[in-house]
Amino acid sequence: MEDRIALLIDADNVSAKYIKPILDELSKYGNVTYKRIYGDWTRSNSAGWKEELLQNSITPIQQFSYTHGKNATDSAMIIDAMDMLYTSELEGFCLVSSDSDFTKLASRLRESGKLVIGMGEDKTPSPFRKACDIFTVLELLLEDNTMEKDEKSGSHQQQDKGQKKETAPTKDQIEEAVVKIITENQNNDKETGLGEVGSRLVKLYPDFDVRRYGYSLLSKFLETLPKLRLIQEGTKVWVTLYEDKSRKERLEEYIMQQIRSNGRYGISLGALGNRIRLKFGDFKVRDFGYSQFKQYIESFPDVVLEDDGERTRAVYMADK
Repeated sequence: MEDRIALLIDADNVSAKYIKPILDELSKYGNVTYKRIYGDWTRSNSAGWKEELLQNSITPIQQFSYTHGKNATDSAMIIDAMDMLYTSELEGFCLVSSDSDFTKLASRLRESGKLVIGMGEDKTPSPFRKACDIFTVLELLLEDNTMEKDEKSGSHQQQDKGQKKETAPTKDQIEEAVVKIITENQNNDKETGLGEVGSRLVKLYPDFDVRRYGYSLLSKFLETLPKLRLIQEGTKVWVTLYEDKSRKERLEEYIMQQIRSNGRYGISLGALGNRIRLKFGDFKVRDFGYSQFKQYIESFPDVVLEDDGERTRAVYMADK
């Protein structure tokens, strides 16, 4: 049975353009049994939501703005969330807001053993992000959705600009965190699976999302980190460390792995070069005594170069 999740949206702080990406993202976590949105529907700035409420079966909750300049939805949304916590059989809550006022609510729901998924714009303050089990930046969801539309229609949608952005963990920070996870497991004679890496990274950095770094899959993102190596055994993927070798040894091992993994047809030199530069950012063939990348690859034992008229491929001889 799927986990039951309550979706609570702060209409004062979230635009209606995000609703489809929000619902698509939530479908990964379970069945959304409650869909409620809170705002003052007498105000003109809530008009954009009205069509979306009908299309997506979302229940609007009216909350009048008694004081000018104050967010009226906070208290109503918090009261409803606590009512649901004690009267409904829910496994999780999704709080959609860019407001840090819901930080304490997120913490309280987590203390009760509930999964808390936060969603907000990139300007969302860090305390609310950290209070959630998982936090997703709405601009990233919208970008994914826009890219899918672009592939079909060729249209392009610009992101909102001029907003203050929170600092996401750098690739170096992510790499060091994964190295620590793997090292801890090795000390306990335990292997590290790709799923465990993903779940522990989200616990360390609730707003961690590979889409922020330009990837759609965690595995593809991890492959770009120089200290990490992915090994696939059937349907399972393990994450390990490159042994304590020199940079040259790690580079050569990576190149042979890329060539051999492409089987009897090999890999084009262009694609191989791009992968090397992605994983070893400051790679220069001159550092290894060669003037051309082609000459460098030819120096590898059991590797031959084949030209099919369009591109040159590096092929491992044992696979021929």
